[in-house]
Order: sequence, then structure tokens, then C-alpha cells
Amino acid sequence: MRVRPIVAWLLVAGCAAWAVVRLFGLERGFPLVPLVAYTPIAAGAAVVVIVVAAVLRQRAAALVAAALAVALAAVVVPRALGGPTEPAGGSGPVLRVLTANMLRGRGSPEALVAVARRTRAHIVSVQELTPELALALDRAGFAELLPERVLDTRADRRNGLYARVPLAARTVDPYVAAEVRVRGAAAVEVLAIHATAPIQDLRVAQWREQLRALPAASPGGPLRILAGDFNATLDHAELRSVLDRGYEDAAATVGAGLRATWPAGRRLPPPVAIDHVLADRRCGFRGVTVHPIAGSDHRAVLAEVLLPRD
Repeated sequence: MRVRPIVAWLLVAGCAAWAVVRLFGLERGFPLVPLVAYTPIAAGAAVVVIVVAAVLRQRAAALVAAALAVALAAVVVPRALGGPTEPAGGSGPVLRVLTANMLRGRGSPEALVAVARRTRAHIVSVQELTPELALALDRAGFAELLPERVLDTRADRRNGLYARVPLAARTVDPYVAAEVRVRGAAAVEVLAIHATAPIQDLRVAQWREQLRALPAASPGGPLRILAGDFNATLDHAELRSVLDRGYEDAAATVGAGLRATWPAGRRLPPPVAIDHVLADRRCGFRGVTVHPIAGSDHRAVLAEVLLPRD
């Protein structure tokens, strides 16, 4: 029947369009930008298309679908592989970096403090930090656990860095930034990142500008770590461009790059990894873990960053 090849090739065409957009970084505007975040699901769907084409006895369509599945798997699967890495020039101290989006201040301060204490985080990047949440975090234990801080709770910013190690505020507008000093390692500049969610064309433009404005981690410059809610996965060309400026994604490097961080506590939309700790390529990584935060729709990410020996 003629309907069989039509169905098979329509399915293959859908996979091909997705593969071309992802492989060549062609996502532009809404809704392509948010959709490309679901490339891991598209890779699985391509496998289903192989089966459907085979059942419909469309050998050519099945072979093309197999090639597309391999291409999509090639950009997705490496995130689940990998392991600990060593910093350039020899391993120095560990800097445990925790990042958490607190859903307009609704996340449980007690839950975040508990995660910070359990993971022995040295520095915590908090997004959507309202003045009320900042006070509640101190009452819940941050005042003693992480006494160093650089905060901006203004309505158009609302990011903060808390630390148990000395911090020196830095000016990296519009981001909250601080210089971290750990004994045995060179100073590290840490930025709390929260990019606009690309859920309409205007916001896509803002999101793109914000990611493009992130400072590079150049070999001759200071060590840098970017920690926060990028509203982007490694399937977005804009985030890959940030990596090309001298960073590595902690989760993808150690094989935890497919651990979703948003949305937490519900099935739809499908969960994706949009919260990241990106570190200067001169650093290494020991491990990455993901932690639920009651009241927030994001999971917190803890990365153990190995700093180069000073």
C-alpha cells in the first residue's frame, strides 16, 4: 500500500529536520530554541522510527532513520560517559560549588541549607533570591555556615553568592560575581548566572545576548567558574559557544550530563538539564550530584571542582 512509504518517510523527515537543526546549530527564535532542548528525546524517537519503518517494510527509510539515530546519539550519549579529570599543572584543592534556582523565593530555605551542609559546599550560587528569602536563609543557618556573601536582591537581578571561604566582590555587570580564595590555589572568579527563559521571541533575543555577554576563560586571565540557571542545555548552540570560550561543563565531563534539573516534581514538560556549573578548562572535576529543593521547580547542582595547584 502506498500509505506505508508515506508514513515511514514522513517520520524520517521529522527526524532529519531535527538532526539538521541540532547538528548545525540552526535553532532561531521561538519555538525552535526551547524545542531543541529535547534532543535526547528526539534521539530516542529516531530509534522508534527505525522500528516503525522496519515493521512497515520500508528498508531504505529504516536505514536513513538508523543513520539519523546514530548522529543524534553521537551528540547526546557522551554526556552520560566520562569521569573525574585532573586540572592542568597538577591537582590543587577542591572547591565544592552548589547552584540552586529558588523559584521566585519560594524554595525552602531549610532544604537549601541542608543540602549545602550535607554536601559541604564551599560556595553557593542562588538564583531568584528575594530579600525575604535572603533573611530566611540566614535564619535557617547560612549566617553561620556560609558567612561570606555578595548579594543583589533587586527585582531585576536577584542573584547571590554565599561562601564559607573568603569572598571579594567583583564588578561583572549584570552578574553577581566574587573572587574566591582557597589556600593552595590561585584566586578564582565565580559568577552567579541566571539567563532569561527563551519562551518567546523577545526573550530569546535577551537570552542570546546574556549568554554571549558572559566573559571568556582565557588561558592568560583569571580562573573563572560560571554557576547557575542558564535556561539552556548542551543542545543549544549558544551554550556550546560559551564552552568554546574556555569552559567545560562539570556534569557532562564526569558523565552526569543527562541528569535533569528542571522541572522538578512534575512530568511535563519533560525534564531537561538547564542548570550548570561551568569551569575554566584549566580546572578538573571530581564529581557532580543533583539534589531536590522543596518548594522549587529546579534541582540544585553540586560540582566538585579541582583547582590547579598554585
